[in-house]
Amino acid sequence: MSDFITLQGASPVDWHRHFLLLADAVEHAQQGGEITLTSFSAEQSDFIRFNAGKVRQIGSVSQGKLTLRLIDGARQAYSTLTVCGDAEADLQEVSRALATLREGLRDAPDDPHLLFDKSQWERSTRRAGKVAEPQALVRTVAECAKGLDFVGFYAGGTLVRGFASSKGSRGWYEVANFSFSWSLYDPSGRAIKTTYAGDHWSDAVFARKVEQAAARLPVLALTPRALSPGRYRSYLAPSALEELLGVTSWGGFSARAQATSRSSLFKLHTGEVALDPRVTLTEDLSLGITPGFNEDGYLRASVPLIQDGRSMERLTNARSAREYGLQPNGALDSEAPVALSMEGGDLAEDDVLAQLDTGLYIGNLWYVNFSDRMNCRLTGMTRFATFWVEQGKIVAPVEAMRFDDSMYRLLGDQLERLTAQPELLLSDSTWGERGTGGMHLPGVLARSFELTL
Repeated sequence: MSDFITLQGASPVDWHRHFLLLADAVEHAQQGGEITLTSFSAEQSDFIRFNAGKVRQIGSVSQGKLTLRLIDGARQAYSTLTVCGDAEADLQEVSRALATLREGLRDAPDDPHLLFDKSQWERSTRRAGKVAEPQALVRTVAECAKGLDFVGFYAGGTLVRGFASSKGSRGWYEVANFSFSWSLYDPSGRAIKTTYAGDHWSDAVFARKVEQAAARLPVLALTPRALSPGRYRSYLAPSALEELLGVTSWGGFSARAQATSRSSLFKLHTGEVALDPRVTLTEDLSLGITPGFNEDGYLRASVPLIQDGRSMERLTNARSAREYGLQPNGALDSEAPVALSMEGGDLAEDDVLAQLDTGLYIGNLWYVNFSDRMNCRLTGMTRFATFWVEQGKIVAPVEAMRFDDSMYRLLGDQLERLTAQPELLLSDSTWGERGTGGMHLPGVLARSFELTL
């Protein structure tokens, strides 16, 4: 073990109690007809980075931030500040922020698209979960990765989100979960990538995943198969499908993007095209991986996006609703799904290779972006964990290649089967803070997937 680093150490804070204290203080400081919306985000997380099966960086983060939104008539102003967990210090910061916002509102113009929920509600979600204890995890990795070139990143701990409105709403979301992604390298520099995420850590599950990946390492030592451009029968694992749907979601399900004809799924929404009847996608709040409320004060519920291959509803944020005369359904400002769930099919995981027979097994994809947004056509690269399969057996790794294909094809007439058990893929975002949300996806067996070079 080396390079022990404490990123930001602090004793655990009762964030719920602290948030309520600050929210009450904000509301007591209101003047005249002002309305306040207060949002909160915090975490108590452990992070461990591994290289060659050894710890290269380890530490913990305890942090919180408060966003104050002051509304007076049709004018509004925001301020986001870091909170330290000390009541006196944070109350002083809140008081100064409110004074600054109030001063700024004096000359602020009316916001023509201002809309927020004025109803009174309470919602609380708490799941203690079971995350790995850092030192125990270090020992587990050392044991399971013995003799392997193991490179990975673990993030786990408690995430919290809060909301308070001076109209009487109170929301709290507090869960403990983890995300661990790692790669096993062979001397050629090729690797097999694996992820493990959830809210109940199991040493046995982790060990099994490492063992399964290690069993495929000998294949990486074989001479890579170089494929010519063309369309190949393919199986895309849930992680590969996640990359494709993640990019498709950039405006694909957005009411704003649809109203301005910029949605990548525009033709699906207008009925010009349809997907395979087995394709059903939902913004699924029942997964419990994201808060059931948003920063405009709206409660969130599950939203059917695609049913039996046909477009259903769009994700509509309050501002889009105000601008385009729609009804808000609790969508976030991005109007992108954060709990996207796709129904599975009838293909057992153990039968994937046999049903593929001969073709590509694609474990994940990289650098995905649009090549033709209006036809929902995506391009990117295959990389690790892409294999050539013959007669139901993996026989060689495949050299990295660029793909370029349409989701209308992949989930349309080229869809052959979906795996029976969708996999939960939690967000591994740590940009500024650990993210909530994720996807719940099956694997896809496709009659063809297009490689271009």
